[in-house]
Amino acid sequence: MDIKKLISKMTIEEKASMLSGADFWHTKAVERLGIPQMMVSDGPHGLRKQRVDDETAGVNQSIQAVCFPAACALACSFDRDLIFRLGQALGNECQAENVGVILGPGANIKRSPLCGRNFEYFSEDPYLASNIAASHIKGVQSRKVGSSLKHFACNNQENRRMSVSEEIDERTLHEIYLAAFEYAIREAKPWTVMCSYNRINGEYSSENKYLLTDVLRDKWGYEGLVVSDWGAVNDRPKGVAAGLDLEMPSSGGVNDKKIVEAVKNGKLSKADLDKACERVLTLVDNYLKGREEAPVWDKNADHELAAEIASQCMVLLKNDDRVLPLSRNKKIAFIGKFAKQPRFQGSGSSFINALKVTDALSSAEKYADVSYAQGYRTEDDVIDGRLITEAVELAKNSDVAVIFAGLTDLFECEGYDRKHMGMPECQNELIRRVAAVQPNTVVVLHNGSPVEMPWIENVKGILEVYLGGEGVGEAVCDVLFGKVNPSGKLAETFPKKLSDNPSYLNFPGEGDFVRYSEGIFVGYRYYDKKEMEVQFPFGHGLSYTTFAYSDLKLYAKSITDKDTLTVSVTVKNTGHVAGREVVQLYVRDCESTVIRPVKELKGFEKIELAPGESKVIVFTLERNAFAFYSDKIHDWFVESGDFEVMIGSSSRDIKLSSVIHVESDDKMPFVCTPNTTMGDVFALENGAKYLEKLVGSFAESLSTESENNDMGEATKLMMEAQLRDNPLRVMISFSDGNFNHEDIAEICDKINNDLNKK
Repeated sequence: MDIKKLISKMTIEEKASMLSGADFWHTKAVERLGIPQMMVSDGPHGLRKQRVDDETAGVNQSIQAVCFPAACALACSFDRDLIFRLGQALGNECQAENVGVILGPGANIKRSPLCGRNFEYFSEDPYLASNIAASHIKGVQSRKVGSSLKHFACNNQENRRMSVSEEIDERTLHEIYLAAFEYAIREAKPWTVMCSYNRINGEYSSENKYLLTDVLRDKWGYEGLVVSDWGAVNDRPKGVAAGLDLEMPSSGGVNDKKIVEAVKNGKLSKADLDKACERVLTLVDNYLKGREEAPVWDKNADHELAAEIASQCMVLLKNDDRVLPLSRNKKIAFIGKFAKQPRFQGSGSSFINALKVTDALSSAEKYADVSYAQGYRTEDDVIDGRLITEAVELAKNSDVAVIFAGLTDLFECEGYDRKHMGMPECQNELIRRVAAVQPNTVVVLHNGSPVEMPWIENVKGILEVYLGGEGVGEAVCDVLFGKVNPSGKLAETFPKKLSDNPSYLNFPGEGDFVRYSEGIFVGYRYYDKKEMEVQFPFGHGLSYTTFAYSDLKLYAKSITDKDTLTVSVTVKNTGHVAGREVVQLYVRDCESTVIRPVKELKGFEKIELAPGESKVIVFTLERNAFAFYSDKIHDWFVESGDFEVMIGSSSRDIKLSSVIHVESDDKMPFVCTPNTTMGDVFALENGAKYLEKLVGSFAESLSTESENNDMGEATKLMMEAQLRDNPLRVMISFSDGNFNHEDIAEICDKINNDLNKK
């Protein structure tokens, strides 16, 4: 397709028409020029392709497909290769179904456990979210099918998601929320990026030039297409000028006419229209070039992959007295409706018409003779005494009770946020009653986000499954009975209670405004800074084996901010069974002029070790591992100083650490004014020389009083603090008329001229 030539032949009306969908799922065709339609489809953990034989089919009426684990589970794998394989499978499914772009993955930060769509998002940590998203995108696009990284940006709640304005300072926006997208965009180059519904600091994402052009294209170098979330467009011509290329779904021609009018009356440039049209045509051209003849979709093979992936994502949260893995010779009770009818996916636009769903009760048959009791209902949260009594009696007469619990669709779903962090009370009561009669109680959780656990001290084992996809039943049993050694790590912190969460006082906001007053302190960054006890920390996950860490090496004692640092560590399996371990690398700025987190994840690798086997894991740290985002220079900044490199098995289980000195050429701009404090001038290189005359009499007076011992220590400290914190102009009042405003201005000019020379 000669895109430039096509555009030259198109009318303004035809160009405008290309910038919106033909219907809910297709781009427009231009028969006169031979431009075909292209279909897009919901994802991100399965192909939710609308049935072509029924365009009026509802959100849950799509073709039969394979439902993989949701993002909340996938991120817990900490496994880039595994996620790449998932992406390949999704890409192949799109090829088989003639779909050009699958809508996903979602990289939004988990600001609060209450966000109704958290099950579609990866993590509270931007480094992890962006790395997992990159692997997902690379996998899909390796099959010559496009991804749509979403929702750009700050879609962190469902409440008023179409109108709410996230009020976020610049540093927080870049360091946390945009960072979750940046690496994935730079590294994986998704064909499309989907803008979010919400506003950021008052401006809709769909018409936010700073977001869609200044940052995404100019700063990050993105060359792909920006598509709206479905119904996210507010002012269409303004959106085109800002960088929104494609509106979905169709507006029935209403917004196309607005674009034409804006071009004709000069409110929208023809160049902006042409750029957006070119990006749409490039997307369609990529789709056409990538089409394969008669691709084969082996759904059964994908189902097996879904089960394998699920088993690698599960997180063993607690395992007292090694209650797991289960012994096949014991009397085992499976309790809870989810054992027979698992909750394996979320509800909303990602709902998959699953090929076949395996349940734990049926899957356990190959391991042991398991008894069953329902325990609770899922259609409501009413405690059913009869069901609980049956479960308690079964538990009494068993050697171990495994309770399958979690959140139902009534508790979390796209479109609305959770009201609390609790589980259904009928399930909490079931767990309490069973644990009271059965000391060997294990809880298996099916949920899309953290839950409070009022019964945690009364159970021996907890296995976090999240929403594990259609193969969850067999995957759970493989882990419970030890065929698979659990290796997942939490991609988010589990606080003890909702009010511990940093967003608690500002979620979901008031009316159409929500203030991100916690700033950069999201998730473990906050809990660590507050030295707060949590239920389970970020990165936590147990194994059926044990690992020893040793021989941490930093291959330099000092580097510049332009160098890379190589780090290596040895990990050994010291147990009796094979297992996988996620080795996590965190970095701490030992002393900073800005407030920074105690530690930040800057590397992770997942390794597999046989009993007694050791491996050396190598990390490479670049400039961004030591940087923070500065709103003074509107960019990333590295301060000279010492940084601690930490290796751990979780954010709260640091095994080894060492210090590296980083020397940076970055200079923070400094402009001296009469309101600049004395302390800030003193902090400059040779700063004292500029103030010798100004503070001479004040310092002399301070010294004299000190020598005469007439000054108390508290008074001395007070006067020193005043000298440090006083603006330059204040010293006029203490100079006995020796200095005036012109003198202060002269000092400022001297400082600024000298600094500019450097």
